[in-house]
Amino acid sequence: MLARRQSIFLPLFILTLLSVCSLVFAVAQGSVSLSPYAVWQAFAGQGTELNQVLVLELRLPRVMAGFATGGLLAVSGALMQILLRNPLADPYVLGISGGASVAALTAILLGISGLLLSGMAFLGAVLSTILVFGLSSRLGNMATMRLLLTGVVIASGWGALITLMLALAPPYKIPGMLYWLMGDLSYASTPWLAWAVLLPTCLVLMPLGRSLNVLARGPLQAAALGVNVKVLERIVFLLASLLTAIAVTTAGSVGFVGLVIPHMLRMVLGNDQRLILPASALAGGCLVTLADTLARTVIAPEQLPVGVITALIGVPTFLYLLQRGRL
Repeated sequence: MLARRQSIFLPLFILTLLSVCSLVFAVAQGSVSLSPYAVWQAFAGQGTELNQVLVLELRLPRVMAGFATGGLLAVSGALMQILLRNPLADPYVLGISGGASVAALTAILLGISGLLLSGMAFLGAVLSTILVFGLSSRLGNMATMRLLLTGVVIASGWGALITLMLALAPPYKIPGMLYWLMGDLSYASTPWLAWAVLLPTCLVLMPLGRSLNVLARGPLQAAALGVNVKVLERIVFLLASLLTAIAVTTAGSVGFVGLVIPHMLRMVLGNDQRLILPASALAGGCLVTLADTLARTVIAPEQLPVGVITALIGVPTFLYLLQRGRL
């Protein structure tokens, strides 16, 4: 038992250290680089006023938003892959993020912001989830594969709606909408909603780890072992939708995080969901944090959308895993 606990907590401890290092590194880097000591002074209120403004008001909210976004997307992707027992399951592939994006863009066009925008994104994600799973609920033994195909079609439909919205939007709103669709943390000044969702979700999922391990083997086996499959599936649906909606609201469309991170962790850590889910939150947060740091420094003072960086990282990684037969 002790060895088992060590096998779970040691990787999480290492990932936690890497997360702290990535956060400090991201806060220190920018058009004006700071030393780790200068960052510490800013947190302690002992540095110069310029450094305090730079760290606490400009960089810290964006860095925290990026980390939370990565954690939300990675955990959501891991949950969808458990639920469907398919490595291609992902909020973007299944169209959940597309529904959230359409609702969020609608809110932007209507001038809605803040919690109302988050609420509309969540409703869009839930609507997309209901469409995908509702249309696939009567498809028999091929339900999983057809569910993925249904998700791809629904995602294409959301993409068409997004294109229509861009075509009809006022010209002065189009640049911001396009940049947001590529994934943008420039205006992520309030990351605390994302953290307020990510942390409780991880706490809820930890005691469900054993049940999720069984569910990953199939609903029939899970039911035979006493797991309430329908209730657990609904919890997973709801959490995946919520996580995706908050991530989309915070940073726009940031792809490949929920698809690649769980795979890479399973290659290294195995398939115990009690470890994979919290590890996904930490590793996804590190990936988006470092990607956003690169996005805002590689051609500084100009900035790239963080979604471009994650795609440039995710595409070759995914192809490598596919070529090695890991998918």
